[in-house]
Amino acid sequence: MPERNKSTQAIILSVKQQGENNRSVCIVSPDRGVFYATLYGGAKSKMKSLVQPFNTGLIYLYEDEARHFIKISDFDVKSCHLSLHTDIYKMMAANLASEILIKTKCAGDYAEAFKLFSAFLQGLELTQGFESRTGTIRFLWRYLRLLGLQPDVNTCSSCSALISTQASHGGTYIRHINGFACRDCTPSFSEGQKFAKQEATALSSSSLFYLNAVNTMRPSTVRGMELSPQNESELKNFLFMLIEQALGSRLNSLETGSGIL
Repeated sequence: MPERNKSTQAIILSVKQQGENNRSVCIVSPDRGVFYATLYGGAKSKMKSLVQPFNTGLIYLYEDEARHFIKISDFDVKSCHLSLHTDIYKMMAANLASEILIKTKCAGDYAEAFKLFSAFLQGLELTQGFESRTGTIRFLWRYLRLLGLQPDVNTCSSCSALISTQASHGGTYIRHINGFACRDCTPSFSEGQKFAKQEATALSSSSLFYLNAVNTMRPSTVRGMELSPQNESELKNFLFMLIEQALGSRLNSLETGSGIL
């Protein structure tokens, strides 16, 4: 008979009412990915104060595999990320990342997705304002790489010219090929057809440089790089579009967080 009492590192993604006294808890862990467990107990239960969204620690489970049943026995919380419950932007950004993990099933790489998400929450907790927003940009870009859907920002998809070195004009993202075109090749992609606005997205050279830096430089170095508000807005809109394109559906967190994220 398999062992029923188990433990794993975990981050709580969401908690929903289940019946009068119980909760359905969505959890992510590095060895199980996204899964659901039941939390029993009334309103005064100590566990209900511990099992809250974005709390991180070692969770103890009782699992009956034959009945496809998992319940939470205990939770040793290591970090509560308190500002994610009081700062509206941080809360929305964490919800966005949670929804992406759930909908992509951690991109099939539970350990790496957990690592990225955990680092993102820690970064949100330690930053304020604009720094939190640039942290969201870095998380989305890294997660696209985990999905295997991160476009190459260095070379033109048509002529293989180095785009990131063309400091004066950047490049244009062509949606149907999930790649970038240099200034000279962009017109050839639209010959004989008219692109809708969402089919081609121009990014400045500084935005492309930043995305490349996220891939190639140490995280501490990238965190220290300056990003203008214009670049932040440009990259944010681009990455929101790209992640929804990767998922093939709209993200509820982007709808509810419109004007905040």
